Amino acid sequence: MARAGHGHPRRWTILAVLVVALLVVVLDNTVLNVALRTIADPVLGIGASQAQLQWAINAYTLVFAGLLFAAGVLGDRYGRRRVLLAGLVLFGVASLVSAYAQTPAQLIGARALMGLGAAGIMPSTLAIISNVFDPIERGRAIGVWASAVGLGIAIGPVTGGTLLEYFWWGSVFLINVPIITVGVVLVLLLVPESRDPAPRRLDVAGVLLSVGGLLALVYGIIDGGERGFDRPSVWLATAVGVGLLAWFVWHERRTDQPSLDIRLFSDARFSAAIAAIGLAFFAGLGTLFFLTFYLQLVRGFSPLQAGLLMTPFAVAQLVFAPRSAAMVRRFGPRAVCTVGLSLVTIALAGYAFVGVTTPVALLLGLTFVQGMGMANVVPPSTESIMSSLPPQRAGVGSAVSNTFRQVGGALGVAVLGAVLSAVYRRGVSDALDGLSEPDRAEAAESISGAYGVAAAAGPEGARLLEAANQAFVAAMHWAAVGSAVVAAVGTAVVLVSLPRRANPHHDRPAVPAAEAEEVAPPPRVGRGVRRGLR
Repeated sequence: MARAGHGHPRRWTILAVLVVALLVVVLDNTVLNVALRTIADPVLGIGASQAQLQWAINAYTLVFAGLLFAAGVLGDRYGRRRVLLAGLVLFGVASLVSAYAQTPAQLIGARALMGLGAAGIMPSTLAIISNVFDPIERGRAIGVWASAVGLGIAIGPVTGGTLLEYFWWGSVFLINVPIITVGVVLVLLLVPESRDPAPRRLDVAGVLLSVGGLLALVYGIIDGGERGFDRPSVWLATAVGVGLLAWFVWHERRTDQPSLDIRLFSDARFSAAIAAIGLAFFAGLGTLFFLTFYLQLVRGFSPLQAGLLMTPFAVAQLVFAPRSAAMVRRFGPRAVCTVGLSLVTIALAGYAFVGVTTPVALLLGLTFVQGMGMANVVPPSTESIMSSLPPQRAGVGSAVSNTFRQVGGALGVAVLGAVLSAVYRRGVSDALDGLSEPDRAEAAESISGAYGVAAAAGPEGARLLEAANQAFVAAMHWAAVGSAVVAAVGTAVVLVSLPRRANPHHDRPAVPAAEAEEVAPPPRVGRGVRRGLR
């Protein structure tokens, strides 16, 4: 374990290994976004429906978010390196299964396993950093670790597009396997074991209630969007989800060692900052989901071209996130976060004016503005979270922030995807006359299905494609308006509840800019983390 002024002799080499482990987790999600259109193709992919693609994203995100707290506790109890290795191995095996999945159900199951592996990787890497670096160097090390998030976001779309240009869709998952293999070997050779001598008890009931509630809620939303909200099963699933989450809150308020300390939300600054992050990712990730299909189907761009067109979002974050902390120190978290969410709102509203022939320059500008706004949401929100807590609770605040980010993104994909499905299905219905019942069902399910039916329909296919494109663009406009409203609500919450200036409980430096995405260690990852954040 690191001591002040010393640290592990191989600490920077160890950090490089941990960065690789984190990079593969972040890269996987951004690579997948570009591959969605290909996976939906019945010839080039596995014919996944839009609802199944939403589950391929959310199965990973929800399991990851639901088990993030538990993985930190397991690392404390049984060893951080051991949990990290288990997470890497599981992530690698699940990537291999995903690459060779033959059905959408197999892909969804494999993605859930990947989420389980990722939950073991993230808190373990931060806990190990805390143990091998002394307090003087620890902030810099965590900044380097966090920069891997921005790097993964930046190179993910282009990497996915390049792979799909030359290989089959499974290559976006298969690329993880050699990286994970090298990572496992290096962890075994270089990373020391560590654990908390007094670990906390695992809140099994809380984990089961939170994961079960989120899965039921998201299932009801996605199923309603795909087949209509007029069926009892949809409302039953939604009610079960809400009920389980309410039970989760009741349980967390009464247990002595909760996964999520509900009492934290009594502080308006903490609640507003968490809401800002959750709502921003709700709106942002839901928008990126429909942009993939717009670029590759309506506009006809290749996966590589689509990946390149989405890079302004990531580039803006890399450019502006490092400057955000300085802006917070000068103008305060309320002003910076309000401006950031306002930019996100403007960009999302702009998608409501994007049509079938909109100039590419406008698309590039909208994605850049959206990325610029997001770069100024997370740092000031995180600063408010940390300043509202005493130093010994900094890790807890960070983990809650990361969890709500994941959950917000998952719900955004589910809700905005449901809006997209419902409006598209209604808009394309008039163009389905004369098709066989199977073709009608396929074309009405998603724009990918309509393209598949049109390819085999001969001259009549052109009419169907035109109608499908118009219906999808109209649906995209509704989803964009919905996401803009969500971002605007976040702006109002921030404007009312975030402090004008930081008012920390303790004398500690402002959050470094490089920590914008994953600013501090998750909870219960060991005493070393808490000491390093004092």
